Amino acid sequence: MADLFTTSGGYQPLADRMRPQQLDQVVGQSHLLAKDKPLRQILESGRLHSMLFWGPPGTGKTTLARLIASQCDAQFLSLSAVLSGVKEIRAAVEQARQFPGVTVLFVDEVHRFNKSQQDAFLPHIEDGTIVFVGATTENPSFELNNALLSRARTYLLKSLNDAELSTLVRTALEDEKRGLGHLQLSLSDESLSLLVKAADGDARRALTFLEILADLAQDGEIIHQQVLEVVSQGHRRFDKKGDIFYEQISALHKSVRGSDPDASLYWFCRMLDGGCDPHYIARRVVRMASEDIGNADPRALEICLNAWFTHERLGSPEGDLAIAQAIVYLACAAKSNAVYSAFSLAMDDARNSHSLEVPMHLRNAPTSLMKDLEYGKGYRYAHDEDNAFAAGEKYFPDQMPRKQYYHPVERGLEVRIAEKLNHLRKLNADADGQ
Repeated sequence: MADLFTTSGGYQPLADRMRPQQLDQVVGQSHLLAKDKPLRQILESGRLHSMLFWGPPGTGKTTLARLIASQCDAQFLSLSAVLSGVKEIRAAVEQARQFPGVTVLFVDEVHRFNKSQQDAFLPHIEDGTIVFVGATTENPSFELNNALLSRARTYLLKSLNDAELSTLVRTALEDEKRGLGHLQLSLSDESLSLLVKAADGDARRALTFLEILADLAQDGEIIHQQVLEVVSQGHRRFDKKGDIFYEQISALHKSVRGSDPDASLYWFCRMLDGGCDPHYIARRVVRMASEDIGNADPRALEICLNAWFTHERLGSPEGDLAIAQAIVYLACAAKSNAVYSAFSLAMDDARNSHSLEVPMHLRNAPTSLMKDLEYGKGYRYAHDEDNAFAAGEKYFPDQMPRKQYYHPVERGLEVRIAEKLNHLRKLNADADGQ
């Protein structure tokens, strides 16, 4: 088995040398590979189907694709959507046609293929020329065609936990054939823990760190200070505009909505630590103030705008604290989505009610012609009425009845707002009945 369109070279990275050659060597993904789990059953039965591996970097997507081909005695061909196009796809399909057995065509970063490139696989999947295995770090339901999704089963791969990464690193240190065992390196538990934390669930990252540290080792010992220096430049996983990006901003928003200031701060700091632009977070925080707090505490919007302005003046890290203050305030504030819900309902009506005319009494009449046409006739100026309210006056189009989109909640300032609106609606009802 060999990758398509690649040649072998001299140097082989540790992460590649440590790639499992059999199922029992795989670290992690027990939800798929443990006894009686779905992918294990498929591999043991030898009955292949097209599939998609979706998961973060360094979780074993390529490794599993290779193992599938090896376990089932299939030809393994590999393409990268970053480097390949329709020409390379056709060449791979032709090579598969020439092979008498089953061919597994692995496509890395498949989400980078456009619609026409993805469609190029469909007839060859259907006629059995290839068993398609795609790998992606992005949500397939957003990035892949429905036609391709319907022909492949999606398997979700998970980041490795600390125990699994520790096992992987220890194995690499001890394995004389594939790993670094011949060097007889020593690594303290403290240094191992630091390396594992910095790898952040990514097996490839952990082994890359280890390989660098092996080159820096002194008399067979990996010094803790060297570990600190090597891993200090690494950020937590945060793929700008990718799945993890949106997952973390979603977690921040839901933590604020759930009135948990501590979790809100955690996700804010996770995003900062991962390299997120603080101005993006500030913009989303302003949205939260309107969507989830609204008129229950109108101060929230002002505080968020001030935090955004402060960050623009101070930058990071000084301005980060202002955004943190706003986030904590939002999490602790009274919650109301009444304005958000009212806006959505009103927008639906505006889109579905066609172009209803503005009632004549609500139109302005700046010219004599418009006055002659009775623009503004019968309009009641609210400030001339008792309590500045024209009871019974109608402000919707003539063809629409009065509607109530805004339903204040019984929290914060909206308690008082609800009391006032209920009183005004009663005055309208009394005037309508006269």
